[in-house]
Amino acid sequence: MEKEKENGNGAQAGGVNGRRGRRWGWGVVAAVAVVLLATAVSSRSFPKLPIFEKSCQCSDSRKYTGMIEDCCCDYETVDSVNKEVLHPILQELVKNPFFRYFKVKLWCDCPFWPDDGMCRLRDCTVCECPDSEFPEPFKNNPSRILSSDNMICQEGKPQAQVDRTLDSKAFRGWMENDNPWTYDDETDNAEMTYVNLQLNPERYTGYTGDSARRIWDSIYKENCPKYPSEEQCQEQKVLYKLISGLHASISVHIASDYLLDESTNLWGDNLELLYDRVLRYPDRVRNLYFTFLFVLRAVTKAADYLEQAEYNTGNPSEDLKTQSLVRQLVFNPKLRAACPVPFDEAKLWKGENGPELKVQIQKQFRNISAIMDCVGCEKCRLWGKLQVLGLGTALKILFEVNGQQNHLNQPLQLQRNEVIALMNLLNRLSESVKFVHEMGPSTEKLLEGKVHNTPAKSSL
Repeated sequence: MEKEKENGNGAQAGGVNGRRGRRWGWGVVAAVAVVLLATAVSSRSFPKLPIFEKSCQCSDSRKYTGMIEDCCCDYETVDSVNKEVLHPILQELVKNPFFRYFKVKLWCDCPFWPDDGMCRLRDCTVCECPDSEFPEPFKNNPSRILSSDNMICQEGKPQAQVDRTLDSKAFRGWMENDNPWTYDDETDNAEMTYVNLQLNPERYTGYTGDSARRIWDSIYKENCPKYPSEEQCQEQKVLYKLISGLHASISVHIASDYLLDESTNLWGDNLELLYDRVLRYPDRVRNLYFTFLFVLRAVTKAADYLEQAEYNTGNPSEDLKTQSLVRQLVFNPKLRAACPVPFDEAKLWKGENGPELKVQIQKQFRNISAIMDCVGCEKCRLWGKLQVLGLGTALKILFEVNGQQNHLNQPLQLQRNEVIALMNLLNRLSESVKFVHEMGPSTEKLLEGKVHNTPAKSSL
């Protein structure tokens, strides 16, 4: 009996404990269900926490986000549209015959300071050879290549020399009128010659030292100073940012096509140089994006003019392809939907001092364009003159023409050389923006604090 009682009490106790266990188990299940339901609801209403979504950490760590200062587009949109639309079209466009050849003066006559012996520099082609050596063959016999025996004053290394090879095609002339923003009128004369840009890429040339520093010092200190924000008007700020952005783009191209080993002629990326000259200064990256959008705005504003222009090189199939690519660029629906007005030029030159300020800044930019004749490296001078002319053409389109629509029978008139410079400049900026976007984050992570452990300056 005692045993049965014992067993009975045990069974009773077990039944009670079992019921308590089941109730506790259902409670746990209910609690888990509530937590899961709350998580599901909150995931719809609030951003996911980093613990659940690792990609959040990556997106939050991006350095350049939101609207680009003084522009009408954000960094994310620019990177996306540039990668998907602008860069592919521009890369193909500049290889076509019309945009491949640029007319330029490659002389060494600097209007600001006397010759400082630049011809003695071993790494740069710097001086103008006598007219009897080669101007006429370039002008009248484009297929001829300058013999190396004629390089009397070309002491530079091959990477600094301009390849003057051309094919037999010639351009049909456009309007020849002066650009009020640039020093060179770039009209036909005996000092000018055509250069094949595809044979002369913008890259490292070895041009460094006092001569190179004096160019940029003269540009920034005398013509394009950066004042404190409270002392700088909007127009002066724009000029500074344009030059800073152009300077950053040039540095990017030097770093992305660098002579790594002269003995084996090995070229490649110099990421330390990219970081040291551009990435460690955030304002330089921001100004690069600003300059890109400024030039893009000029191209889209002149869309009708550019679409109707004649791209005649004597090769009908290539000319039709060029016109088609220009049309794809200026009337691209993705670009128009994502960034219809990259920069609003209407906000400048306001107030009673507007006209006077415009003349002042125009004079400063003309001086900058004239300084390009003082560059002591032939290939650097070529790309400096082309890109400054391209920037001057953008300024001409945005600030010298009244009205929104520009047709061939309206005030806007461009030289062929201006359009060539404008499109090649836009391509250069597009390449730089793409390279910085793709290589910037990993390069900064790798090199931050390792390259030149000195305080970073805020401006170029």
